[in-house]
Amino acid sequence: MSQATPTRVRPEPPTIKPPTRRPLPWPVEFYRSAVGKKWVMALTGIALLGYVLAHMVGNLKVYLSPEEINSYGEALRDLGGHLVPRTSLLWILRVGLAAAFVLHVHAAATLTLTNRRARPVRYQSHRDYVAANFASRTMRMTGIVVALFVIFHLMDLTWGTTHPDFVRGDVYHNIVESFSRWPVALAYIVANLALGLHIFHGAWSMFQSLGINNPRYNHLRRWFAAAFAAVIVVGNVSFPVMVLAGVVE
Repeated sequence: MSQATPTRVRPEPPTIKPPTRRPLPWPVEFYRSAVGKKWVMALTGIALLGYVLAHMVGNLKVYLSPEEINSYGEALRDLGGHLVPRTSLLWILRVGLAAAFVLHVHAAATLTLTNRRARPVRYQSHRDYVAANFASRTMRMTGIVVALFVIFHLMDLTWGTTHPDFVRGDVYHNIVESFSRWPVALAYIVANLALGLHIFHGAWSMFQSLGINNPRYNHLRRWFAAAFAAVIVVGNVSFPVMVLAGVVE
């Protein structure tokens, strides 16, 4: 009687474990998440809103006299008095604002790309634009306009590279000469209208990003966003309008 040939069992290939990724520092790991990016957008947005308000209020001194606005510009360079080197605190503020601006733009761009990857197909039906108002739908466009304007504004009134009659230290003269040019004045007005739309939606949504969202108080959020945006737009747009009207000359 013949014996059955034993079945040879093939050994299973060794399991190769994927390399484990070393965790990054907590702030970096948090920023990599969508929630982290929204928090960064909200916090940097608060910092930028504070700067925009302070900048507008300071520039209102142009209505007092040339000496007042020029003294204000000089006082910014002398922040800290004799305790620190001249312009050192001003440069710290500038670096901090630049970092906040870059983080704000980066978080917005990466969130947009993440949302597009999550929904590669565009909406096939008509969207409910009651919830998504005009300001929210144009956030990317107004953000681009504001970013380009910030670069031009620095080149025009801070560095003087695009200002044909720039005088370092003479803030009043530089403002009047710059806004006396119709293309610059119109660009400034359009950019601030875009800034107003951006601020309106940003000031509204930053509370939600930080988890402050209650139907009982949401109407106050909308009023705050509208009022803040209106103050900034009216204040900033008044400068080129008053120069062109001959009130400031």
